[in-house]
Amino acid sequence: MAKTTGFMEYAREVPERRPVIERINDWFEVYQEFPEEKVRTQGARCMDCGVPFCHTGCPLNNAIPDWNDLVYRDRWREAIRALHATNNFPEFTGRICPAPCEAACVLGISEPPVSIKVIEKHIVEHGFREGWIRPEPPRERSGKRVAVVGSGPAGLAAAQQLNRAGHMVTVFEKADRIGGLLRYGIPDFKLEKWVVDRRIKQMTAEGVEFRTNVHVGHAIPGEELREDYNAILLAGGAEHPRDLPISGRELKGIHFAMDFLPQQNRRGANDLVPGQILATGKRVVIIGGGDTGADCLGTSHRQRAASVHQFEIMPMPPEQRAPETPWPLWPLQLRVESSHEEGGNRGWSIRTVRFSGDEKGNVRRLHAVRVGPAPNFEELPDSEFVLDADLILLAMGFTGPVKGGILDQLSVNLDARGNILTDQNYMSSSPGVFAAGDIRRGQSLVVWAIAEGRNAAEKIDRYLKV
Repeated sequence: MAKTTGFMEYAREVPERRPVIERINDWFEVYQEFPEEKVRTQGARCMDCGVPFCHTGCPLNNAIPDWNDLVYRDRWREAIRALHATNNFPEFTGRICPAPCEAACVLGISEPPVSIKVIEKHIVEHGFREGWIRPEPPRERSGKRVAVVGSGPAGLAAAQQLNRAGHMVTVFEKADRIGGLLRYGIPDFKLEKWVVDRRIKQMTAEGVEFRTNVHVGHAIPGEELREDYNAILLAGGAEHPRDLPISGRELKGIHFAMDFLPQQNRRGANDLVPGQILATGKRVVIIGGGDTGADCLGTSHRQRAASVHQFEIMPMPPEQRAPETPWPLWPLQLRVESSHEEGGNRGWSIRTVRFSGDEKGNVRRLHAVRVGPAPNFEELPDSEFVLDADLILLAMGFTGPVKGGILDQLSVNLDARGNILTDQNYMSSSPGVFAAGDIRRGQSLVVWAIAEGRNAAEKIDRYLKV
């Protein structure tokens, strides 16, 4: 490494978030600018590890020490080449990935880990500014055609890889814009949509065909895809939300998070959204303590909710890494997202038991109890309470892909969790039909989706060359 003593000389730094009073009044990304000189200093903290565990912490197996060193040496063009060698979209992971690489950083055993995510984002943004990231169309075409169903990170990564291998790729998206959850799930204050558009422009110039407003399995039946394409990749995500079937669930004002969040993204794109679900002036309760719940929280703040509570059935994690998740495992510990800094009330070990409403059928109260730890979540004595609420958002995760439709038409088998069952080559039980991303592995991270898309593309390429 260029600075073998850097980890002893420099402290960890990351970009500061914009003041709360400023950022809750807009939908721009929450982080302030971070000088490139500081980025280079953070690169200097990367140790000359005998075994760089950050490689294994990252599902993409990014060569992190390599580009950390190049950034420190001010060799940005080489750094972007090293970064793109394993990651198609570092501008996405550099913004919204929770950075399992940092959790596995060797320096993190005794000191704050290297600021890997910050360095990653600045490498790719430096590359775009300098004009180094350009369309890379294939030199020749194979004559083979591939249909990619779903335009989230898994589908996009696979499409770019397969197109660059020379195959003709068509990406089908049921929504009106490309991006999947990047577009209509993640709020703008975490990922502004020009970032997605910039990459779509590059891929279009490379020869990838994008078809929006096409719900495969409905507008186009599975048999037609089989006839028109040499291979099919299903990358439609895990869109079936986990429900809460308790008394009062039918009341108006109770919605899934993924009914609420995409509407605001559409408003951010200047679309008209008749009957939009709004938190404005309402007493909001979010059920679910994960990332989706935090996204609902930040969105509710910006819509000017009267109050917001976020409840989680699991107990509150420790503020530091829990002993049962030692390094280099992904740590169980309390995480404070930008949305939590902005206000609201977080509650742990709470189970909602029923909802009640008014004579017009609107939800007005949430009835809950405090519970013990998993797996039984036994009700604690005399712990019942009632909370006034006008809007309930269910953010409890997803149970797998939506069943029926294209899955039935292509006769793919499902595993015990309801995801598409594949072999080691990412091929489903239906020959020539592959799967990648959340539709195959279940609800997961954007970095896993990109890794799945890349891996599936490699297998599809081999299949088409046989």
